[in-house]
Amino acid sequence: MFENLGSRLQNAIDKMRGYGKITEQNIDEMTREVRLALLEADVNYRVVKEFIANVKEKALGEEVAKSLKPGEMFVKILKDELVELLGGEKADLNLSGNPAILMMVGLQGSGKTTSIGKLANYLRKKQNKKPLLVACDVYRPAAIDQLKQLGKELNIEVYSEGKGNPVEISKNAIQYAKENGYNYVLIDTAGRLHIDQELMDELHNINEAVKPQEILLVVDSMTGQDAVNVIEGFNNELPLTGAILTKLDGDTRGGAALSIRHLTNVPIKFVGVSEKMDGLQEFYPERMATRILGMGDLMSIVEKAEEAIDQDEAMRTTKRMEKGKFDLEDFLSTMNQIKKMGPLENLLKLIPGASKMGLNQVKIDPKDMAHIEAIVLSMTKEERRHPEILKASRKQRIAKGSGRSVEEVNRLLKQFEQMKQMMKQMKNGKFKMPF
Repeated sequence: MFENLGSRLQNAIDKMRGYGKITEQNIDEMTREVRLALLEADVNYRVVKEFIANVKEKALGEEVAKSLKPGEMFVKILKDELVELLGGEKADLNLSGNPAILMMVGLQGSGKTTSIGKLANYLRKKQNKKPLLVACDVYRPAAIDQLKQLGKELNIEVYSEGKGNPVEISKNAIQYAKENGYNYVLIDTAGRLHIDQELMDELHNINEAVKPQEILLVVDSMTGQDAVNVIEGFNNELPLTGAILTKLDGDTRGGAALSIRHLTNVPIKFVGVSEKMDGLQEFYPERMATRILGMGDLMSIVEKAEEAIDQDEAMRTTKRMEKGKFDLEDFLSTMNQIKKMGPLENLLKLIPGASKMGLNQVKIDPKDMAHIEAIVLSMTKEERRHPEILKASRKQRIAKGSGRSVEEVNRLLKQFEQMKQMMKQMKNGKFKMPF
């Protein structure tokens, strides 16, 4: 997501950084580039018009004119306006209830049931609390079975009464949660159009009966500008507290994310970034703005590392690196730790300057990682600790044992040596990042 928009904006920024001073003419040129980039990304034209007017007004201000680096000031203005457009401050969930009640609504096919499973999984891991899923989609065939399957996969209980009354099911589920020590109740409602008054009345009735702390609308980001209409329609009928944008990992231009908050005042609280059950992330406007502008998102990398990496193991490996004793056992351990952080290509996109280095286009086949692991595991402990002893006969045995070729074994050993060399340079302070 945002690759094309980011590329266009970064080209405009590079031009602006080259200017020695800011004039009305070059501001017009830059804002024209920004305007086209936003419109191509399917951002609502009203949002684009107001955004450009704000950027232009601030860029022509006295503070920029007096700046020693006006190009950098323009970049800062662009970033600050993007952050504001995306909502400014991060919007947190209200989890004050006992139990806290979260009600999920949305159109059919928006990814609502999958998102409720992801959100329950997120709350359990992040808050270390006990969630309960509630099956209130009594209309769609197999909806209850789908939720039960998700619950089984995640080892999270699903409360269901079959094809009953959703209002009564919700009330009974809350009582069940109180009696059994659940901290969160997540209610999965039936997908519906906001113009379907009968079903909207049902949502009203559930809301009145259980008084949820959160009413979250799940929106498919692939719908583009129409997502704004969906949110406005639901918001006119229900007091929405937030939105979850799904399928941000797909081929979407990103206009929905850049238009929603400004036009509806409904904050984006989460985004779906993969089909996996851990593929839900909190939405940080500032982090998203820096990603779009090619500044990376190091905070997200740090957070992923803190969640996934064993700190004791990481410290042990770091000390071995510092002593120059990094071997293939350490390499395998490091690779396994990185795998826990999610797809490697997604991490590479978060590195500052990723697009300029072509890292945002990198595709890594998980099979390649598995092949590397198979090769290393086919070595003896001595060979992993002392790869310099690997001669032709040993390489042939390792290739046969791992089901790979000798060429692949040689390629891995070469990459390992390059990695060791890079670490040595970093230790000596001679390694320079290419951005």
